[in-house]
Amino acid sequence: MRKNFVLRAHVLIGVLVGGIMWGSMVYNTAALAVTKQVKKAEPHEWVATGCGGEPRIPKIDMSTVQRYNISVDKVGAYEKAARVYNSCVSKAALKEETEISNEARAKIAYVHEGSAAVQKRISSVFEELTADLKEGGAKLQKAAQ
Repeated sequence: MRKNFVLRAHVLIGVLVGGIMWGSMVYNTAALAVTKQVKKAEPHEWVATGCGGEPRIPKIDMSTVQRYNISVDKVGAYEKAARVYNSCVSKAALKEETEISNEARAKIAYVHEGSAAVQKRISSVFEELTADLKEGGAKLQKAAQ
């Protein structure tokens, strides 16, 4: 097996450490290795309640035609189960996101109302002070004449 190969193209050809590479470049095949591992939920990730567990990913056995056909059936069953699970997760996420949004909206309204009340009070005080200063200035001008 060759350790390096040359890709010649004038299109986007890959993302490597440090960024996107264009054009003709030499790559180490290890850097471009494709893995079939599927990311599973980390313990700190959000998990939908009421949806059960994520369906197990079947392994494909290509050792014989019979085992391959069984694998095809397992993949079909996985696809159906994964679609059901994904639909449940999507609905649960939408419900929870809506609840969070509504709660946030209520908190924002509470803060906004408090802030608006302070601004209204201060504005009212400024108006009163301005009126009092005008009145006082007018009285003092009359007294000085």
